Amino acid sequence: MVSTSGKTRFGEFSLDVALRQLHGPSGEQHLSTKAFDLLVLRVTNPSRVLSKSGRHYHLWPDTFVVDTNLAGLIAEIREALNDDAKRPRFIRTAHRVGYAFCGSIAAGATAPLSGPGVNLCWLLKDGRRIPLRAGENILGRDLEDTIDIDSPSVSRRHARICVLEHDATIEDLASKNGTYLRGERVSEAVPLADGDEVRLGSVNLQFRQRTTGGSTLTLADTD
Repeated sequence: MVSTSGKTRFGEFSLDVALRQLHGPSGEQHLSTKAFDLLVLRVTNPSRVLSKSGRHYHLWPDTFVVDTNLAGLIAEIREALNDDAKRPRFIRTAHRVGYAFCGSIAAGATAPLSGPGVNLCWLLKDGRRIPLRAGENILGRDLEDTIDIDSPSVSRRHARICVLEHDATIEDLASKNGTYLRGERVSEAVPLADGDEVRLGSVNLQFRQRTTGGSTLTLADTD
């Protein structure tokens, strides 16, 4: 069984997207940023074999890459998972196409946060409420895999907001025009607080959060 922290379990491994950690029998398995992102993409799309162009788009939206880059990341993931390319348990090769996840995900392993004391988070943009899900939320202009922030000043994968059980963080994803929190440019993950002003490029947003299970809010406290 999996706790309500949003972890995904397959085989003897546990993948925590919010905390960006992969755990196995010998403890935490360290992956490079790109390798971790690729593993998350495969685990969260287990029934799909993404085309080469699709993988490039998700991982390197503004950078030219070649197939050897991807092969190197897959080799890194397989080493961390102790997976054999010839007899794969988790990552199989779809020849001439790409790679797919072939492991069995534990029942309920990707269930969202629920129950008392859970964070409910959202963004406000021009009076519109944009819900944030438990775990990882990518903000940008990649419509297939992000929360769409439609502005030419926003990169395709601009920033990441991670919603945890009691907290939330934001970090920049090497965007061209930067991510700003309370007027200060950020790069590494930093904590968010209710009411924080966030700017992606030239787009202004407000972060809001509320913990379930508390007393009823007055109308003045809500948006």
